[in-house]
Amino acid sequence: MSRAIRCRLNGVERSIEIEDSTLLLDAVRGLGLTGAKPSCELEVCGACTVLLDGLPVSACTTLAAEVEGRELRTIEGLARGGRLSAVQQAFIDHFAFQCGYCTPGMILAAEALLDHHPHPSRAQVLHWMEGNICRCTGYESIVDAILAAAERRVERK
Repeated sequence: MSRAIRCRLNGVERSIEIEDSTLLLDAVRGLGLTGAKPSCELEVCGACTVLLDGLPVSACTTLAAEVEGRELRTIEGLARGGRLSAVQQAFIDHFAFQCGYCTPGMILAAEALLDHHPHPSRAQVLHWMEGNICRCTGYESIVDAILAAAERRVERK
């Protein structure tokens, strides 16, 4: 059965036509927002991470119907006026990605972390990022980028 759901997607009110069984990952990718990646389909790798009401969720196991009336942000909605977010820029500055497959999910998880803990410790960053797997980097550059982004966010305020 098909129906329309309404949500605020990347800052814009949207109506999205879905089937009751549509996964959020399929819904956003169907809209051309391909930053969330299919991978494990088990909610363990973080490649499909999106922010729902400011918190990271696995789009591969979340039904699209669950976003009804809520705020949804994908990696495509982070940059403002052509300017990258502090986290996006820090990932570039610290070479915190290689193949890039996990990067959108990593960045969104980091954005949520910094929204909830603006001055995280290294241990907090490691804990918060446990749900995101990267097979290429070794994580040190990712943690360094997130800590640098925290400093940069403070400077921007």
